[in-house]
Amino acid sequence: MAQYFFYFLAFLAIFSALMVVFSKNPVYSVLFLVMTFFAIAGQYILLNAQFLAVVHIIVYAGAIMVLFLFVVMLLNLNKELEPHKSSILKLAGVIASGILMLTLIGTFKGATDQVVGAGLSDSLTYNNQVGLVKNLGKVLFGDFLLPFEISSVLFLSAMVGVVMLGKKDKAI
Repeated sequence: MAQYFFYFLAFLAIFSALMVVFSKNPVYSVLFLVMTFFAIAGQYILLNAQFLAVVHIIVYAGAIMVLFLFVVMLLNLNKELEPHKSSILKLAGVIASGILMLTLIGTFKGATDQVVGAGLSDSLTYNNQVGLVKNLGKVLFGDFLLPFEISSVLFLSAMVGVVMLGKKDKAI
């Protein structure tokens, strides 16, 4: 029975993720992304990681998706009324994203052996206690501290990008 739930949730997650990309209305894309997050949370429940599923729903489907929805609503998506950004600002964005990409490549260069070596083999030694908060904290803040911190930097850079997109240009 769990296998059928897995297939259903996998189909739902893939379908709604594709609809996020192919939907023309940004509000519908955000709603399909929420559906994707709920399907992934269902997968976490099937993996006996109830705490991770609840945190996933609270953090991603709750807080971050509300922020995305506010950003979509606050941005003026009308192409005719939207002021065009200067080429200097676009060049600065390209340079900053290139530097971030080089930093991430340099960080992850040679890190695949460490991630594979420190993966589920350590967490599976806890037998049926995989989903417990204590064990999750040990694995997350011990073996996977670097990817956790890099994801926080990525979220920070996304917030800075949203502020730059939403900022009104002052007339000189």
